[in-house]
Amino acid sequence: MTAILVINSGSSSFKYQLIDVDSETELAGGLVERIGEQLGRARHTNVAAGADRQDKNLTIPDHTAGFAAMIAAFEAHGPHLADVDLVAVGHRVVQGGAIFTGPTVIDETVLAQISDLSELAPLHNPAHVQGIAAAQANFPDVPHVAVFDTSFHLTMAPPAYTYAIDSALAAKYAIRRYGFHGSSHKYVSEAAAEFLDRPLEELKTIVLHLGNGASVCAVDGGKSIDTSMGMTPLQGLVMGTRSGDIDPAVLFHLNRKAGYTIDQLDELLNKKSGMLGMTGTGDMRDVEVAALAGDAIAQAALDVYYHRIRGYVGNYIAQLGGLDVIVFTAGVGENSGIIRERALEGLEGLGIEVHHERNYQFSRDARVISTDASRVTVLVIPTNEELEIARESRAVI
Repeated sequence: MTAILVINSGSSSFKYQLIDVDSETELAGGLVERIGEQLGRARHTNVAAGADRQDKNLTIPDHTAGFAAMIAAFEAHGPHLADVDLVAVGHRVVQGGAIFTGPTVIDETVLAQISDLSELAPLHNPAHVQGIAAAQANFPDVPHVAVFDTSFHLTMAPPAYTYAIDSALAAKYAIRRYGFHGSSHKYVSEAAAEFLDRPLEELKTIVLHLGNGASVCAVDGGKSIDTSMGMTPLQGLVMGTRSGDIDPAVLFHLNRKAGYTIDQLDELLNKKSGMLGMTGTGDMRDVEVAALAGDAIAQAALDVYYHRIRGYVGNYIAQLGGLDVIVFTAGVGENSGIIRERALEGLEGLGIEVHHERNYQFSRDARVISTDASRVTVLVIPTNEELEIARESRAVI
């Protein structure tokens, strides 16, 4: 069989999926984590064989050792890589700047450019570089392809991506809105058109990617025209641990009055804010349970969460000049009926009506959750970023 290996590398872990090119099905997947710690762990599932997940604890000093552990897992539990025609390794890369407009075969120059873009994504791109180098060492005879979170959003016009600061300063330091979750927004918007059996070019779509990280994207005819995340993934919606939109002067105030340093402010907004900062937990499931039990703090935090989503939906209807489809996706968007219902509550005047029973019927499949009378079709579509990376990798080779 012909397959593509998809890699998503972090600083101390990486996820992987082996995807059959023809059937677009997952053959195997896993996670190698706690790289560089005293004891690491490798998880592997042979999906094609319907096998249970296999876990192994072992020392994993670096990403190269991590890839060796992954290959050993394939050999021990299948499918055997020797029996697979591996045509490419696709790598998720968070930040491609304004350089990479689409999937790109990785050579020394491209890898150096990804590394240089670490200034814009210090938490992500250095880890991607490590993962790519390790993958190339272990799979030297196949092309490696970088698929960038930011590429899908490079169709935004200057008014959408420009920040109102000194233009020379912005140009010198590459300060602009880039947007993220691009593979998810692309996959879901295209899947919505296919599900509805309507031409993608005719649809005005808002995609709500709601997970621990969350973003909204306005998609006009298959192209991103605006998105909530900015120069970094911090801007936009309320998230699990990230604040989303905030007055920049709050940072000046905390520096002057509370003595917060730049690093402390960075940690505060990225790791100690959002639902975690407001409720004490970043897990939306726990917040929901607390709110349903009458916890006023949890309910107040959810109200902020819903308010932010509704604001972006209204904004993007205006930017799109109308709306055909809203799609919920990612962990929270796919699984929480109450979040979906409350997030769109009160928007009936804009032609958005959620059907209560349809919304609360659990399914892993794409489905309609709006009423028959709703002018805007509301969908739930499970995202598949790995499949999108495999598709784009195949296209470029």
